[in-house]
Amino acid sequence: MRTADPCKAQRRRRQILDAALECFAQHGFHATSTAQICTAAGMSPGNLFHYFPSKAAIIEAIAEQDQNSTVQLFERWSGAKDVLKAIEELVLAMMELSSDPLQARISIEVAAEASRNPQLWALFAANETRVKADLAALLERGMAAGQVDPHLDSAMAAVWLVALTEGAIARVVLEPGFKAREHQPMLRQIIHRFLRPQPPESC
Repeated sequence: MRTADPCKAQRRRRQILDAALECFAQHGFHATSTAQICTAAGMSPGNLFHYFPSKAAIIEAIAEQDQNSTVQLFERWSGAKDVLKAIEELVLAMMELSSDPLQARISIEVAAEASRNPQLWALFAANETRVKADLAALLERGMAAGQVDPHLDSAMAAVWLVALTEGAIARVVLEPGFKAREHQPMLRQIIHRFLRPQPPESC
């Protein structure tokens, strides 16, 4: 009896997801057929359905993949001593991920599909909740260390930091030629002015 090769299976799943991403970005989730994904992936429907039983399963795998990337990003910076620097780099990295036009279009497609698909919405909401909670925890650690303004509401500040990255996604899609990397100096300035402790007001 032949034993399944996990590395080969992983490569095939990656091949399908890459093909699906291209199709979804070009046509949207609903207008894309499994036949189009098969053609883009260079495989038969039977092969595709062996790895993903439905188009919805592919969409969910894309959302889970995005969630895993975010988790790894936070793990990289969670123990940093300079919390303000860690938050700055986290937000910049999240914006950098969105600066790819393909990724930006997919992010908007996932958000739109999540509003119609309860199972996908659960994944989407769980990722949003975790990102905001991790950012709030970092902010509170920075406040305790005197690196972040202690008068800020950590939960609300986390929401607006996420909003900065989501705004970048919209800019990539709506503003042809928008390059997130070119805006990094301005974003760093915004984050510093927003988060760093404020000097006491003079009498």
